[in-house]
Amino acid sequence: MASSPTTSNHSNAKQTKPEGSKKHIIAFIFSILLTFISFALVMAGEINTNFIYIMLVVLAILQVFVQMAFWMHMKDRGHTFAIIAILTGVVVVFTCVIMALFWTRW
Repeated sequence: MASSPTTSNHSNAKQTKPEGSKKHIIAFIFSILLTFISFALVMAGEINTNFIYIMLVVLAILQVFVQMAFWMHMKDRGHTFAIIAILTGVVVVFTCVIMALFWTRW
């Protein structure tokens, strides 16, 4: 007796577990925490402004990574073209900003 094609295909297929809501809730809480820290830094009046600027940039970069990894699913396979496109955009924007800074200073 031969086995049916559905059982043989089912046994050979990879069993992928979908992401649970636990990871999404943790990412959401982390995003809210980063936003709250940024807000608290700006509202605190006695902190050095240069330190606030640096911390806001660091927190914004962390926020971007959280958003891209968990909400845009960039950590999963098959997003190579999207990652390359985003990195190309980042390089172009940084190049434009650096050129504009040198242009205004020159």
